[in-house]
Amino acid sequence: MMQRRTLIKSAAAAATLGAPGLAVLAQQAVTLKFHTFMAPTSNVYLNAHKAWMAKVEKDAGGRIKFEGYPAMQLGGSPGQLYDQARDGVVDIVWTLAGNTPGRFPRTEVFELPFMTVDAIGASRAAWEYLQTHAADEFKDVQPLAFHTHGPGVLHSRTKPIISAADLRGMKVRGPTRQATKLLTAAGASAVGLPLPQIPDALSKGVIEGAALPWEVIPSVKVHELVTQHSEFAPGKPALYNTAFVMVMNKNRYAALPPDIKKVIDDNSGLETSAWFGKVQQDQDPFARKMATDRGNKVHVFTDAEAAEFVQLTGNIANEWVQEMNKRGQDGEKLLAGAKALIAKHKPKAA
Repeated sequence: MMQRRTLIKSAAAAATLGAPGLAVLAQQAVTLKFHTFMAPTSNVYLNAHKAWMAKVEKDAGGRIKFEGYPAMQLGGSPGQLYDQARDGVVDIVWTLAGNTPGRFPRTEVFELPFMTVDAIGASRAAWEYLQTHAADEFKDVQPLAFHTHGPGVLHSRTKPIISAADLRGMKVRGPTRQATKLLTAAGASAVGLPLPQIPDALSKGVIEGAALPWEVIPSVKVHELVTQHSEFAPGKPALYNTAFVMVMNKNRYAALPPDIKKVIDDNSGLETSAWFGKVQQDQDPFARKMATDRGNKVHVFTDAEAAEFVQLTGNIANEWVQEMNKRGQDGEKLLAGAKALIAKHKPKAA
């Protein structure tokens, strides 16, 4: 009886509203939950995530509303973010592909030593690579962006890292499986840790250093916990990089009205990926200055010192190729394809 009354009331309301009223109901805002591990005060969350959400809301004329949840506020660990989007626990996540080591093996090509030079070109290359070489790795979700950060940097509590030899025996945090491999190849005792755990590990001496881009260090106060930094010269291949993905629940995306879906599409893809990379890289000089303003020392590796790192870590790409071959992929073709795309999108000044 109650259900019948409800139906009658709904029909009466529809009759009262008429076609214009029904159109208004049909255009009610879609609310999307955005989840990430980044701190709410971080450059990435403030200037990339929130800025992206604001642009999408504006482009949708208010028909999309976001609920942003930084710092894992909806629960779980950083390694569970991808599955949260896949399973519909949340609508959109931004995370490291490397938070689940070995799960996206073809994607890891952008995390190999000395592959990338900058964030903007590498991010365009990463998105194109995802479409042409690794689309099925993300078949369970709707990819929105795939990008990298600026060149990776080494940060040490007290010991200056002037050459690869200085890493021998040091406990150094690596962000991904490939980064820990390269640190190990250079002689370090590599420790895999997610970003939020770094400050505690540094302050307690669990690690003596960390591999991070400049941009992210203020969000975890690494510049206050270390005194030494070592970087590769601008325009030179980076020691390492990290692959970031922003993905959406596939069913949630498919259920969107066509015009709303178009807004999401217009704010996804090649240029959106490049923009995310740019937001991160643009912050590098400011974060670097925060470190030097505290009196921290920065060493820029010479060509000879850089060549030593290249020599020590050179076999990691070969190991990745062999792993791809064992998985039934053409490792050489994948590596060559990634390198070609990075060269294609490399900035002219780099």
